[in-house]
Amino acid sequence: MSLTSSRNAESTFLPGLGTVLREWGRIGCVGFGGPPTHIKLLRELCVEQRQWMDSTEFEDAVATCNLLPGPASTQLALFCAWRVRGRRGALVGGFAFIVPGLILILALAALFLASEPPKWVLGAGAGAGAAVAGVAIHAGAELIPASRARRRSRPRWMVYLGAGAAASATVGPFVVIVLVACGLIELAARGSVSADPAKRRSLVGLPMLATGALGAGVFADVAWVAFKVGALSYGGGFVIIPLMQNDAVNHYQWMTGAQFLNAVALGQVTPGPVVLTVVAVGYAAAGVAGGLLAAAVAFTPSFVFVLGGARHFDRLRANSSASAFLGGAGPAAIGAIIGSAAPLSRVLDQPWQYAILAGAIVSLFALRRGPVLTLLAAGGIGALVAIAGGPLPQ
Repeated sequence: MSLTSSRNAESTFLPGLGTVLREWGRIGCVGFGGPPTHIKLLRELCVEQRQWMDSTEFEDAVATCNLLPGPASTQLALFCAWRVRGRRGALVGGFAFIVPGLILILALAALFLASEPPKWVLGAGAGAGAAVAGVAIHAGAELIPASRARRRSRPRWMVYLGAGAAASATVGPFVVIVLVACGLIELAARGSVSADPAKRRSLVGLPMLATGALGAGVFADVAWVAFKVGALSYGGGFVIIPLMQNDAVNHYQWMTGAQFLNAVALGQVTPGPVVLTVVAVGYAAAGVAGGLLAAAVAFTPSFVFVLGGARHFDRLRANSSASAFLGGAGPAAIGAIIGSAAPLSRVLDQPWQYAILAGAIVSLFALRRGPVLTLLAAGGIGALVAIAGGPLPQ
């Protein structure tokens, strides 16, 4: 069954917008753990419990959202709400999914990024931040098996993976260019690039927006950073971390390296989309208004993709050019996620933080604990170090 063929036949059984608000809001409140948790909760709701979609339709929607740039689990939440109640459902469901985490991360950003936070807060942030590099490696490693199973050429797949990792570790601000290049190389290798110049331009039009500018002023700068996060993050929020780190810490100097680690950790331990990390960056730049602006801009591309194109998702899923592009950009994005551990770990400056990073890797890979539990434990250890009078990052 296609993504849209059963929608009209079931229109008389569609739930009210209040149901969408309640159910998508519930997922937004309890969806700790990032995309895997979001996909699981949406499947339980839409396929197993309410039977608003069948399993094939849902899996096709997951695959299609992975073809799009931007936060895939957010786009999946929007699509499922669209499937249930059309455009109004997508708007209501999308806001309900995003807003709980947005409120929480704004509150935590105000605490952790205050000019003089309590020492235990500084310690908790330093501890959780120390574990972030390990979480990045784990997030990338979790994506490798599925990507490897879809590869057409093992040598090319390995080259794309390595290119993404190297770019993220060394030239972070340009990682998106490397992802796009890998996608275009795979398109050419599969013979999927159209001879029509207009169609060729359409394949790269969105990424080329990264070379533009939005104007002067801190709010324009926040909007530009958030747009890059929301529109160019192939494979998840960690892909864009090196670029966001360069903008927030080096270029605009809105926050220190340690504060940026806090922001990444907050994006991981709060429910809802991991891309909400950019809200903490926006808060550091311009307070609550900056955080709200960052959220609005970062999620706008996802709403545009779904509201404007959900009825075409089945065709996108079957499009050979889109699949070929993802065949190159996908493994490069996974490499970029793993490679982001390098700039994240370079920020650490206390021996006990490196000990926490090593412990986090053991927790995630050997003990198979989840990222949220690992980050919370690391934050707790950091708070104890601060209370005991241990040295904190500068």
